[in-house]
Amino acid sequence: MELIVSKNFNKKDSYKLETYLAGGGYEAIKKCLDSMKPADVIEEVKKSGLRGRGGAGFPTGMKWSFVPKESSVPKYLAVNADEGEPGTFKDRLVLELDPHLLLEGIMIASYAVGIGTAYIYIRGEYKKAFDTVRNAIEECYQKGFLGENIFGKNYKLDIHVHAGAGAYICGEETGLIESLEGRRGQPRLKPPFPAISGLFMGPTVINNVETLAFVPSIINKGGEWFASIGTPKNSGTRLFGVSGSVEKPGVYELELGITARKLIYEICGGVKNGKKLKGFIPGGLSAPIMTAEELDVPLDFDSLAKAGSMAGSGGVIVIDESADIPKIAARTADFYAHESCGQCTQCREGTRWVSQLFNKIYQGRGQKKDIDLILDVCSNMMGQTICVLSDACAMPSIAFIKKFRHEFEALVK
Repeated sequence: MELIVSKNFNKKDSYKLETYLAGGGYEAIKKCLDSMKPADVIEEVKKSGLRGRGGAGFPTGMKWSFVPKESSVPKYLAVNADEGEPGTFKDRLVLELDPHLLLEGIMIASYAVGIGTAYIYIRGEYKKAFDTVRNAIEECYQKGFLGENIFGKNYKLDIHVHAGAGAYICGEETGLIESLEGRRGQPRLKPPFPAISGLFMGPTVINNVETLAFVPSIINKGGEWFASIGTPKNSGTRLFGVSGSVEKPGVYELELGITARKLIYEICGGVKNGKKLKGFIPGGLSAPIMTAEELDVPLDFDSLAKAGSMAGSGGVIVIDESADIPKIAARTADFYAHESCGQCTQCREGTRWVSQLFNKIYQGRGQKKDIDLILDVCSNMMGQTICVLSDACAMPSIAFIKKFRHEFEALVK
């Protein structure tokens, strides 16, 4: 299988401009500026079937097309490099090992949508990634690849890098916008959606790091080439970040549609120390847990949704037979209770109640009715809030109980 996003990861000095240029870097943006109209670029990305790799899996070309062609105020691109979802660490490698691939993707997206200013919002804890991207941007300015008349063409683009506020909620699109504008990262009510009124009240595209890193290859090789990889409606490859009780944890670029069985047992060497698999979380901590009986579900957006979970951010967390599911559930709920911004009552109170109830059960102080009380609380948290943090707590909580209820009941007998 051909590597697309991770092809330069093992090259010496992969983060430097000269290394990227030696591998054919920045040819895609030159192709766009020389021979493609903005609408042609969007059409090619639509044809590729590229879906957002940040969590929701929304078609990228369609997202770009939502932005008005004509605007009386500036348009913006905001790159979501916050990566706060537990179990997720794949964007970090792009930022640290191949920042110019991301920058070229930004250039192409900005040209396609008519954007003159882009911001990269990088997780506050990613100090090395922040410095690496900032240095790559400086290299581009020195070469004339950014600023006025980039690549000698009548097109202007500036890219700024911004350190995140250290909060999970700033990974939510509008929470990120609020933080970029200098306020607390509290999500906004929608509509209006960012494509109409986003950053500084201008039309805004928000894309994940990995999503944009695919764009140069799509332009160079064509949308049909990308669409031929993976499965129908789930085209291309993606970066899977595998962690937990597994022999070979790490980041692997694989075709969408690979099964969890093949990923865990063939590519990652199986469960650590020869233990049996109890379950796995397929898309970061907010994705509902799946059991060992579900190993043959393809790891793509649609198959996982049909199975009651989600592909999310591609963070696969492997859980072995020795793991205590009530403990994992309590720690998961603790995280979301801590990270709630507090705007919405259902989230502010619900995450706290779920956390308290899970800890009560895990510590041996619970009653059998507490198990169903958690499910009742979660049912009032789903789809009721400004953003999906409340859902991100409720979905895995419900799955922990439904799939491993016997473990919770054993603690309350």
